[in-house]
Amino acid sequence: MKAAKKVDMTQGSIMKRVLLFALPICVGNVLQQLYGTVDTLVIGNFCGSVSLAAVGTSSQPVEILLCVFLGLGTGVSILVSQFTGSGDMESLKEIGATAISFLFLCAIPLTIIGQFAGPAVLRFMQVPDDTWELANAYISIIFFGTLGNMGYNMNAGILRGMGDSNASLLFLIVSCAVNIVLDLVFVAGLGMDVAGAAWATTIAMYCSWLFSIVYIRKKYPEFCFTYLPHRMNKRMLGSIVAIGLPLGLNSSIYSVGHILMQSLINLQGSIFIAACSVSSKVTGIANVAITSLSSAATTFSGQNLGAENYVYLKKGGIQIPLFSGLITCIAGLIVTFWCRPLLEFFTRDAEVLDIAVRYIRIVLPFTWAYAVFNGIICFVNGMGEVRFPTVVNLLMLWAVRIPCAWLITWYIDGGYVMACLPISFVFGMCCMFSYFFSKNWKKIGKLAAEQQGE
Repeated sequence: MKAAKKVDMTQGSIMKRVLLFALPICVGNVLQQLYGTVDTLVIGNFCGSVSLAAVGTSSQPVEILLCVFLGLGTGVSILVSQFTGSGDMESLKEIGATAISFLFLCAIPLTIIGQFAGPAVLRFMQVPDDTWELANAYISIIFFGTLGNMGYNMNAGILRGMGDSNASLLFLIVSCAVNIVLDLVFVAGLGMDVAGAAWATTIAMYCSWLFSIVYIRKKYPEFCFTYLPHRMNKRMLGSIVAIGLPLGLNSSIYSVGHILMQSLINLQGSIFIAACSVSSKVTGIANVAITSLSSAATTFSGQNLGAENYVYLKKGGIQIPLFSGLITCIAGLIVTFWCRPLLEFFTRDAEVLDIAVRYIRIVLPFTWAYAVFNGIICFVNGMGEVRFPTVVNLLMLWAVRIPCAWLITWYIDGGYVMACLPISFVFGMCCMFSYFFSKNWKKIGKLAAEQQGE
């Protein structure tokens, strides 16, 4: 493999290596925010608040069906990072071939299932009557992009595991450019409303996926990557499922919780839904560091575990989550202060703006706690220890966030339902801190001490 494209996290300054790896992902996250922001801007300015609500409420049904596979894709990425750390090229080839076959095995049935399951989930979510038809049209089209969506995420995860985070940025540049052009053509030019936005997103994902295959074949020919499936290694599949299935099931159960949350939001009407939709775009601007540093944490722990570099493993487990929390805290406070001018780019509806400002002022100042929480979870997942993070994730959602949301909605004021988010962030962070008192972490500390004494 061409080392110039990779970041070796087993040597050198920890945070310097992490930031070198995370920066392209962070820029990519900005582009991904732009990707979704353009949809919202175009729809908000050319279609209206009902169309905004339709797009905002349609993401959960897609998420619940895709998240199991995306969790398995994370399992692929974790294994790739461990094989990269140990220098096992043969295992890298086998896991790549197995992942391609598994992609097609899952994506094609999900595309079909989504056409029937999507509308059923929308009904369960109590989507308002004025939003139903547009939301149903959007979700039906988006499911046709399942193969492209899964393929892109899997390939980006494989490359991140190998230490090549620049690739994700290139893929997103392609996807974002296609999406922006098609949004303007389909929605602003042809007046296709949310269906135009859905087709723009679907086509962009396929373009990004195909480009990712071309990239891997050109930059890493020894990886023997193919367009179509040709073989599946049962041992590798078992390893992927053992690590990725708990992550996927966790995400799936988490998505069910998101649907229940969205149902409580939907009870407040289409104006409230639209406000939550536009506010999520602005909060995303402040939270771009979370995903990038969390991805870096997963790759860092996987590579150093594979290389048996316990000194780095111990130091990185503390430094990376805290650094992510610090950056997110600073960005969150700045965006909270300037939130109204930012929100006015998306809509001029005064009622929508007032609710969106309230959402941001309640949620964003506490998102740093989620950054720390997610950084620790991803670090632990990178070592293949997925059970404890899964339990904490489920407790944060089902024992804290959803009960709080229900209590706020029915006994206080549904217009403040978003207050359940910061409460759950702080709870999750405190729970994940307990990992540093576990037997596994103490063992890593002992091995690190032995290495330092050599």
